[in-house]
Amino acid sequence: MQPELIAELVSIRDYVRWGASRFSEAGLFFGHGTDNALDEALALALHALHLDHSLPADYLDARLTSTERAAVVDLLVQRYTTRKPAAYLTGRARFAGLDFKVTEDTLVPRSPIAELIEHGFEPWLDADQVGSVLDMCTGSGCIGIACAYAFPDARVDLSDISSAALAVAQDNIAAHHLEDRVEAIRADVWDGLPAGQYDLIVSNPPYVDAEDMTELPVEYQHEPALGLAAGDDGLDVVSRILAGAADRLNPGGILVVEVGRSAGHLMDRYPGVPFLWLEFEHGGGGVFLLTADQLDEHGEAFAAAVAEDE
Repeated sequence: MQPELIAELVSIRDYVRWGASRFSEAGLFFGHGTDNALDEALALALHALHLDHSLPADYLDARLTSTERAAVVDLLVQRYTTRKPAAYLTGRARFAGLDFKVTEDTLVPRSPIAELIEHGFEPWLDADQVGSVLDMCTGSGCIGIACAYAFPDARVDLSDISSAALAVAQDNIAAHHLEDRVEAIRADVWDGLPAGQYDLIVSNPPYVDAEDMTELPVEYQHEPALGLAAGDDGLDVVSRILAGAADRLNPGGILVVEVGRSAGHLMDRYPGVPFLWLEFEHGGGGVFLLTADQLDEHGEAFAAAVAEDE
């Protein structure tokens, strides 16, 4: 506790400004829901006050009680002393307009795939025709659960190798009251998944290469390495996804995978594959799309790459 702050700072705006100054002073990295010190400080202050971003701007000048001031300061101080992402301090994150529980057993939701979900993966899919979705390497379950909202008639499977992550995903399934259509399944890529095909397979798998893993900001080092690291070129998991996807997609289905900065490694490894690199209105990249036909056409290349790794 810092009693001088409690005495000198009065309004929400005061504490947001103070927190942003401390964040900048500490050289924090922002990449888990906000991209600057002011927005991060505001998000933490509002959480401590049990408020959200719908708060009218005029209320930022509201005076806080001494108890509220202490709660806000505690959360702001935790952020710059521990350098944990804000979502781990609050236990909550927003994705595709929805609220999710997160823990340090899951990555913090931030994939640009949210934009695709909000548009129903148009023009590649007709939402009325989507009956089955697989969210592979699901973590908190945010992608698959958001897909369940986008495709209200679809059955959705969430798969992950981490039992701890699946426990969080299960909590999110329950929180969104989707137990009747969404199932969490422990699987190592394709191993462990029940038989069946999907109209959409979407994945934000581990894809950070060995060099980038050594250079991650401290904030990212609080995330589970199991959800980030993917070998020397970042393709250990992606290659396995590609090798098995054709057998798991229905005719007309699509595969959408985020590979981030490993996109160059992917194109080098599969020079003949026509990856469609998607563009996003709100930023982000490194996400490709392949159709069921394309996956089938290049199946030998995908199988050979996996055999080479073994």
